[in-house]
Amino acid sequence: RLGDRRKYHEQFASSTSFHGVHNIVHTQSRARRALWLLIVMGCLAIVIWQICSRFIYYFSWPTTTTVVVQYVENIEFPAVTFCNLNRFQADAVSNLKVIFLIWNIVSAILQKFAIEDKYSQELNDFLLGNQNFSIKEFTRQNGFYLNSSTLLECDFFGKPCYPQDFEHVFTEYGNCFTFNHNDLSSRRVSLSGRGLHLLFDVQQDKFTDEPALGYTDAGITFVIHSPQELPRFDGLGLLTPVGTHAQVAIRQLKSIIQEYPWGECKPDIKLQHHKIYSTSGCLLECKARYIQDWCGCLPFILPGNGTECDLLKFYKCVYPAVYYIEIKGLCTVGTHNSTCPTPCEETDYPTTVTYSSFGGEKAIKYFSTKLKKSPEYIRQNLVRIEIKYHDLSYKITQQQKALTISELLADVGGQLGLFCGASMITIIEVLEYIFTNFCWMCIFLLLKAPEMPQWNNPSQNQATHKEKKRGIQEC
Repeated sequence: RLGDRRKYHEQFASSTSFHGVHNIVHTQSRARRALWLLIVMGCLAIVIWQICSRFIYYFSWPTTTTVVVQYVENIEFPAVTFCNLNRFQADAVSNLKVIFLIWNIVSAILQKFAIEDKYSQELNDFLLGNQNFSIKEFTRQNGFYLNSSTLLECDFFGKPCYPQDFEHVFTEYGNCFTFNHNDLSSRRVSLSGRGLHLLFDVQQDKFTDEPALGYTDAGITFVIHSPQELPRFDGLGLLTPVGTHAQVAIRQLKSIIQEYPWGECKPDIKLQHHKIYSTSGCLLECKARYIQDWCGCLPFILPGNGTECDLLKFYKCVYPAVYYIEIKGLCTVGTHNSTCPTPCEETDYPTTVTYSSFGGEKAIKYFSTKLKKSPEYIRQNLVRIEIKYHDLSYKITQQQKALTISELLADVGGQLGLFCGASMITIIEVLEYIFTNFCWMCIFLLLKAPEMPQWNNPSQNQATHKEKKRGIQEC
């Protein structure tokens, strides 16, 4: 009944925990009632505006970045991969200048390389006449090697190291060698200012490269990376020319990226042939899959298990396939929807490098006597490299959610409480009130619905009208 419904509305207005409503209902003064109505509606509008703005901000997936410097008693030493800028032995390639072109085609998987037209005919003639030629074995046997004649001194944290402590790896520079590839627990640094000390002899008279292809420098290039990752020289390698002493101070930087949609990483991505996920490792595996599908073989410089590509397939299929992958963007890096998104955790080693000329006059005479070489040879071939930690600390750069679910609920609750004195209980009360009125409205419509006349059968309508008239007269 209408009176019951009015009584229910008054009871709700008097008992609800939504502040200000009872002042509107129970105030006798119309001016005061209008004032409270404006106050309540204004506060309600502000609450709706604030809550909408917080939800819009939350669904923009905002992040903040925190930087923490952690000091430790000891810290793991990174892996370091060294390569000679002169990639091949001079006597092995004196009559095979095409070797440089062949290796650049092979390493085009790792770095971009375009063959000029003037070399195409020479390359075709060689490939047709040497179909069983293996560039892998040729490079392993006739590329740069590491032994007591090329590695003159090696000292790690006061203890001697030897060529057998380095692992061979193929890169765009041919034969390269990695120190601390297995991340031994004993190779942890507990003092800053000390680390890995090396003295190389690049032996320019024995190793050479092709200046026409852009390889004009002499010295050692190296890259510092995590022991679980493969070396990546493209844009990251450090160069130490001959006759130079390089002192490298490193720091450890750990980056933690949020998963999508806050960040760009995907924590569920795993690599088949690498211990940890990295964009460089992901790119290599992506290229390996396409090349294996298109060419039916797998280049030895890529990870995976498959039939090794011969030299003719490298030139006729693998090299065009790599170019096609680059042009079409089949293996992309960076965003969450790319082939290789950003890793969720990554360890980098920012470096500070200082250079000086290698050795004074006494040092030159000392090494000249020790190696039985001329002073000019010492200046043109020896390279000293020292790699050490700047201090025993590492920096953590962490991307965090700027607004979590709990913080969003706290913001919404704070706005409701500040402007309306409301809480979760109040919301339940309002929902119950709306639901009850909805049910009453449905019942009212069902009970008071007028009977619809039936227009299809006139005789039946007349009979029904007579019955109603008779019933009225009897009443």
